[in-house]
Amino acid sequence: MSQFTTTARTTTAAARPHLIALHRAVVGLLFACHGAASLFGVLGGAYGGGSIKAGTWPGWYAAVIQLVCGSLVLLGLGTRVAALVASGSMAYAYFTVHQENALFPIQNGGESAVLFCWAFLLIAVLGPGSFTLTGREK
Repeated sequence: MSQFTTTARTTTAAARPHLIALHRAVVGLLFACHGAASLFGVLGGAYGGGSIKAGTWPGWYAAVIQLVCGSLVLLGLGTRVAALVASGSMAYAYFTVHQENALFPIQNGGESAVLFCWAFLLIAVLGPGSFTLTGREK
């Protein structure tokens, strides 16, 4: 192996936990923002304005999952479990809400559900990376 290849691999290995943490924080923040918008009517609100009535199935429960799991993932607390719950909720949203309208996400408006589902699955598998409130890096 060349010196360049060895240096690149070493640098990549050293940066990996920090890049995973950055990915985790961004995805968690965006997900929590979706939940806050739906629950409290902030950031543009649910469906372009307002909030979802408490207890409404499935929107209100999805918003609670988004706010709680997004916040936990952002902070790195119970990251793997929170990410798995978030991933599952987005898979459920895609298959029950979006897919009935068309086959592909670009046609049925389910792009964000699919992206969140796979992003959270990645976090659940890879772990929280660095900079967690628990102080544990995995």
